[in-house]
Amino acid sequence: MEKAKTPWHFWVVGLLTLAWNAFGANDYTQTQLRNMEYLEGMGYPPEGIAYLDQFPAWAEAGWALGVWGALLGSLLLLFRSRFALWAYAVSILGIAMTTAYEAGADMPAELAEMQPAWFPILLWGLALFQLWYAWSMRRKGVLR
Repeated sequence: MEKAKTPWHFWVVGLLTLAWNAFGANDYTQTQLRNMEYLEGMGYPPEGIAYLDQFPAWAEAGWALGVWGALLGSLLLLFRSRFALWAYAVSILGIAMTTAYEAGADMPAELAEMQPAWFPILLWGLALFQLWYAWSMRRKGVLR
């Protein structure tokens, strides 16, 4: 495959998704470490922390795959690696696992009030966009 010229929007998308995914990775890390200063600063009520503590291992694994897959995907995208597509696919698998758990879990009202109803739509929309964008850049020969 012939090397394609990197379009200007590639760097914009790469850097914006890196920032978005880095925020998610930080949130995951601070939550897993139970950094109370962070959690309280983000407005997590005690009921929300208790809810997080009872996540089953498979839902925790899904959360980790979603966050770290997306962050790795953005880094690989910026390095113009074709493996960005696979990292984003792993991220979507993780998001699906977490979404499946949360759909059946009894989330405390105090925690549910913190997350706007449109947030899962934004999360899924951005994840699917990142996958599509990596696929598109690979198809055009931008990713090696």
